[in-house]
Amino acid sequence: MYRRQAVFRIALCRRPLVQANRRFISSEKTPTSDAPHDSQSLPPGWEDEAPALSDFTELPHKDFGKNQLMETNEDFKRALRGILRQFPPITYAFAYGSGVFPQSAATASRTTQSPHPNAPEAILKWQKGGGKMIDFILTPKFSQHFHSLNLREHRDHYSFLGSLGSGVVSHVQDKYGAGAYFNPYITVNGTLIKYAVVNYETILRDLTDWETLYFAGRLHKPVKILHEEPNLRVANQRNLLSAVRCALLLLPPTFTEKELYSTIAGLSYQGDPRMQYGSENPKKIDNIVTHQIRNFRYLYHDLILSLPNIRYADDSATHKSGWMENHDLDLKMSQDMDPERRANMVRRLPKKFREKVYFQYRGKFGISGRQYQEMLEANKDEAAGGTLKKQVAGEFDKRIAGEKDIPQMVTKAINQTVKWPSTVQTLKGPFTAGLSKSWRYLQEKREKARMK
Repeated sequence: MYRRQAVFRIALCRRPLVQANRRFISSEKTPTSDAPHDSQSLPPGWEDEAPALSDFTELPHKDFGKNQLMETNEDFKRALRGILRQFPPITYAFAYGSGVFPQSAATASRTTQSPHPNAPEAILKWQKGGGKMIDFILTPKFSQHFHSLNLREHRDHYSFLGSLGSGVVSHVQDKYGAGAYFNPYITVNGTLIKYAVVNYETILRDLTDWETLYFAGRLHKPVKILHEEPNLRVANQRNLLSAVRCALLLLPPTFTEKELYSTIAGLSYQGDPRMQYGSENPKKIDNIVTHQIRNFRYLYHDLILSLPNIRYADDSATHKSGWMENHDLDLKMSQDMDPERRANMVRRLPKKFREKVYFQYRGKFGISGRQYQEMLEANKDEAAGGTLKKQVAGEFDKRIAGEKDIPQMVTKAINQTVKWPSTVQTLKGPFTAGLSKSWRYLQEKREKARMK
């Protein structure tokens, strides 16, 4: 059992923002190299622990979660961290999207004019000349405090809501949609960016419980983590493993690597109004997987090996030098369809999401309200004292695992999870970003969808 300590601290910084955040980033305790590691980093039983970590040395294993650290060149990473230093202190941050990792061959070789007014050379080189707006997620421990400091330094980043103060901004952020506050089309260090602020508790819950899949879904795909926190590293490892299990419930007995990764990448897009109403490229998921297969392998390969019910058809292929970098390779895979193994996967789905799956089958099986509540109580993840119970499939999980319509029921649960928060998050865009920026963003998305 890991040492239990309080996770939350209030860091009220009175020094200038740029200086404060520079000190905060430079004191991080993660290793200097962010290249993926081949070592096994999933010690047995780690999922049944619920520690509150105060330091990276308390992780279950010294290499635990290194699969999350996608490799980029050092100059690009420093340029991204230089952008972060212009903001108030944050606890966790990552950059994502096609501005960080190409999603098509056109993106990787674009020679059109860059959208960045005066970006560092490292960013222009990484984006191969053309460039795209870079997306960030910034996670402070307390978003109202972050907005209070940020409004003092960067009032021009905000819409009219900024005039109403940090309390209103953080209320709109937390109470509507998925819990994010987006500021798009912002120039920092000569680089055009879009950044979202999300509270620490919000992203932690989404990674562990899949409340909205808004942040968990972004982290299902390769991202560039720029600033870490040990509890969120553990939570994201749970999130990634949950994504594999959920994808397996949707897939047939045999499939390929790309089919697995496409299913994972597509989880958070199901029910997203942007996919339904033509403001996202319909080939987006295929583009992401095809052009980032190497990073998907680094992200998920160790997790796949840790599960007893999934295997590569040809294990020897994964032992060949350089196989992860081979974009033409699409290895065949299979899963064990034994009902007991599938029942255990159902039981280990994230809490809020699992309850939605249960609710689908409550209606199908005609279970009464009282019986259903008793079943939920018996299947609680938490034991007395706040510890996690060992998650072993119960009778209800086994009954579900025997049904042939699991893919359809899980898909319904995904849609229920994603649709409402994503819709509201989209609708609040004109208020948080302003009408002109929201319209510009929507038009650019539609244009990209028509071109591809």
